[in-house]
Amino acid sequence: MFDKILIANRGEIALRIHRACREMGIKTVAVHSTADSEAMHVRLADESVCIGPPSARDSYLSKAAIISAATITNADAIHPGYGFLSENADFAEMVQDHGFTFIGPSPRHIRLMGDKITAKQAALEAGLPCVPGSAGAVTSEEEGLKVAAAFGYPVLFKATAGGGGRGMKVATGPHDLGEAFRTARTEAQAAFGNSEVYMEKYLQNPRHIEVQVLGDNYGGAVYLGERDCSLQRKHQKVLEEARSPALNDEARARIGEIARRAVERLGYSNAGTMEFLYEEGEFYFIEMNTRLQVEHPVTEMITGIDVVREQIRIAAGAPLGYDQSAIRFHGHAIECRVNAEDPVTFAPSPGRVTYFHQPGGMGVRVDSGLYQGVMVPPHYDSMVAKLIVHGATRNECLMRLRRALDEFVIEGIQTTLPLHRRIVRAPEFVDGAYDIRWLENFVDQ
Repeated sequence: MFDKILIANRGEIALRIHRACREMGIKTVAVHSTADSEAMHVRLADESVCIGPPSARDSYLSKAAIISAATITNADAIHPGYGFLSENADFAEMVQDHGFTFIGPSPRHIRLMGDKITAKQAALEAGLPCVPGSAGAVTSEEEGLKVAAAFGYPVLFKATAGGGGRGMKVATGPHDLGEAFRTARTEAQAAFGNSEVYMEKYLQNPRHIEVQVLGDNYGGAVYLGERDCSLQRKHQKVLEEARSPALNDEARARIGEIARRAVERLGYSNAGTMEFLYEEGEFYFIEMNTRLQVEHPVTEMITGIDVVREQIRIAAGAPLGYDQSAIRFHGHAIECRVNAEDPVTFAPSPGRVTYFHQPGGMGVRVDSGLYQGVMVPPHYDSMVAKLIVHGATRNECLMRLRRALDEFVIEGIQTTLPLHRRIVRAPEFVDGAYDIRWLENFVDQ
């Protein structure tokens, strides 16, 4: 097992990783920008290293600075968390080349799944059901018209190197396909430095269902159930729950086993998430995230399995030590992402936290690096806390979540807590009758 792990991230996920390390008897090294010198993970880590100015490009995205920090602190391994360099294959290779262990999948798998076209090809070879679409990149409007004619409108252009909704444009027919194609390419180039786009059939009202998987270095593979991530605004997840209210036990077992077998066929090691669209009883693979997910706590709450701990064990060379028959699911869990944003306009709201009170009680968990007096900087993602609630049933979980949201107080900055209080009382959410388009309409009401 590792003696010391450097955490190449910030905020709540850096603190989450630190806690897992501490419970395993592993020392931690926190890296931070000058804007995060007061951060909780920096205060709690065994050692800390300032790696640059506030700009993420010059700190958390600086491969050389992170490797240097690991070198001078004699760390054994580097955990990238999510975001930043977590799915950067070049960084994973650099970590290994400098004699450290990268706590995540191999650079080969990161690279394979990081490109949407190669990921889709690998998924088909691994037996995953995919959305009908182009075989590769679409390079011209004329080619797009031919592909669209084969499986019908509407169609969706997506950046091959994309994510987070950037480089995605819908064409409802031949009349607007050219504009969608050109806009998607322009956005893809601006966001990712790569203008390549591909095309898929655009599903009208799907759910976004993802499956948490684990694989070890000895061929072992399990799935830890599914999460419903359909509540999204501008393709960004807002609230997640496990298990999905849209699936029955047969559908859950079917997609879980498909994902587990794909992990075996890919030879994938460490934690990963396979994301699907689900409509009219059918699943369609859209991508695989080769890292820890923001919403992993809901899986932990219903399985009792510490996903971060498993990441560390697998990276250290340990086998899973259990198979699918050992996985048990208990109750229901919901996670609310709390962002430092105006709850109506969604404008960022950085600043100093003047008062912070987090909810507690049975089945309530808060993952956050906030404390009274800390400064929320304007330079990074706006998520400042995650409220995760577990109950024996979905109804019990929902009632507990309402109570916890009413107890949660963050002052000095604006947050999206009021939006979550609205969501959990909306009849469509209570009934589980929502899809990936529902929240966009709800926030405009």
